[in-house]
Amino acid sequence: MAAIPTQRESDTYARAAQGRATLPGSPMAPGSARSLVRSAFGEWTGRGLITPDAAARLRDDAMAVVSELVTNAVVHAGTDVEVAWRLEESGAFVVEVSDHHPARPPRDPAGGDGPCDVPEYGRGLRLVATFADSWGVTYRTGAKTVWARLPAGGRPEPVRPGTAHTLDAAEALAPQPQRPGVERDWLGRGALSFLAEASDLLAGQLDENLVTALTGQLIVPRLADWCAVWLEDEASARGGDGGGPARVWHASENRIEELHRALEKDPPRPRDGIRSGPEPYPWPGEALGPAGVRGSALAYRLVAGGRPLGTLVIGRCGPAGFPDEVTGLVEDLGRRVALAIGAARQYTRQVTISAVLQRGLLPGAVAEIPGMRSALVYEPCDSGGPSGDFYDLFPAGDGRWCFAIGDVQGKGPEAAVVIGLARPWLRLLAREGYRVADVLDRLNQLLLDDATEAADAAARALVAAGGRPVAPGDGPQTRFLSLLFGELTPFEGGVRCTLASAGHPLPLLLRPDGEVRTAACPQTLLGVVEDEAYVSETIELRPGDSLLCVTDGVTERRSGSSQFDDGDGLARALSGCAGLSAERIAGRIRRLVHDFGGGVPEDDLALLVLQAE
Repeated sequence: MAAIPTQRESDTYARAAQGRATLPGSPMAPGSARSLVRSAFGEWTGRGLITPDAAARLRDDAMAVVSELVTNAVVHAGTDVEVAWRLEESGAFVVEVSDHHPARPPRDPAGGDGPCDVPEYGRGLRLVATFADSWGVTYRTGAKTVWARLPAGGRPEPVRPGTAHTLDAAEALAPQPQRPGVERDWLGRGALSFLAEASDLLAGQLDENLVTALTGQLIVPRLADWCAVWLEDEASARGGDGGGPARVWHASENRIEELHRALEKDPPRPRDGIRSGPEPYPWPGEALGPAGVRGSALAYRLVAGGRPLGTLVIGRCGPAGFPDEVTGLVEDLGRRVALAIGAARQYTRQVTISAVLQRGLLPGAVAEIPGMRSALVYEPCDSGGPSGDFYDLFPAGDGRWCFAIGDVQGKGPEAAVVIGLARPWLRLLAREGYRVADVLDRLNQLLLDDATEAADAAARALVAAGGRPVAPGDGPQTRFLSLLFGELTPFEGGVRCTLASAGHPLPLLLRPDGEVRTAACPQTLLGVVEDEAYVSETIELRPGDSLLCVTDGVTERRSGSSQFDDGDGLARALSGCAGLSAERIAGRIRRLVHDFGGGVPEDDLALLVLQAE
């Protein structure tokens, strides 16, 4: 193919405006490229380099072409891509997409090597050719550039306002009602851009209800006068009654309620097998008023991963029905809707499992201790998986209570495994009468033994599968745990506290006069050193004394290069809490930690205040 002309080769390519960006070779690259081009057209319009009408004529085609070129570059090469664009003085738009893959000679279909665009990803280049008056591939040293030139001209379309809100964005994208002639022209020129941007809009949603709401905004009124979405769970997908539609839209809002009632009485009945459609659907004429006596409706099964997730039904009034271009476009859109619903459901399942797991890893209630008040703050930073921080406060028998606050290396399932081991063993050993130091000794050995067994099991499984034996250090990592563990024994006039810290931020003791000191000595993390011998210390908490126990989400809270505990920051903050109740101390420390970083904490946060009364 011909090489793209340079400015020296043709004055036609004199650049009145230009831009360039490097994008990572990922599925997000086409969407990023479209955003850049959209912004460029807005800038050019604002600078008077192109009229709003001319920008509207070019913008949709430009974004579709950029999307196809970037998609082909990313899928073909799998590397970072460079996108360059410019607006010529003539009003034409030129875009070049270069990947960083080593250049290879172009294959000549006439030379007997076969066509070069057999893979599915090459199909889009033929779409580029239908938009561009010229396009080609230029091979340079170490790079390949695919370019296209869109001429000025075309049908004017109104500029769609940009908006940050998701539903507003969908409404702006779904555009104008159908009109003969105009619709066919849009289907030929703007449908690709519409489908690409709709895909981006749907792909970022993690709530299936929002996905269905976006679906209606995208389809009505551009593609249909009304539409509805039925959602299926596993039971209904196996043949149960799907019930009424989850969402119903109509171009006239006063028709939605009546249409919903009519559709509820006649849910779609998909044929055997999984087919995305379209299939005829009974026309609910009575619910659409005098103008809706005649019309046609089509049902599309929403399928993702081989599983039916629901049904999309679209309807259009009048005898003309749906053009083939619309039915094909809605089928493509339906596939993307199904993928978004499937992803949202998977996310919801993961969040639910994580929440159930998290509840099982933490105590159902915090014990009340005679002569003491306690206050707890617990804020996991990620709702999508179990936190690495945990706490406990429980009766140990014989007039004793025990408390623990710990932090596991990592998060998610690995953290859950360690917490699932540590909490029950802490309770069991404490209730069996073991001293604080002995509890840590045994828990340390338990973590080491468990990690060794896990590594041995992994090595055996690998050898059994024909892999090489695992060398020392190549297997599962040791499960580290930082822990502050203590025992509380109330006596007349106070509470005796015996405690030990294993690799954990040291507890701070606040006296009523504002004096603050550490209440334990630092020792090694649990699960690191074999046969480590831990020691404990005992202090007496008198009325008004407060003990503050935290995880490193407090001490290591960052603000730029500084941490909250730099220069004994936590001790100074606690000193200012003299005279406050346990609840108010916990609340003030939490607020100071949040304010220090100026944003949402990036680590789990847990703090426990124990105050003698």
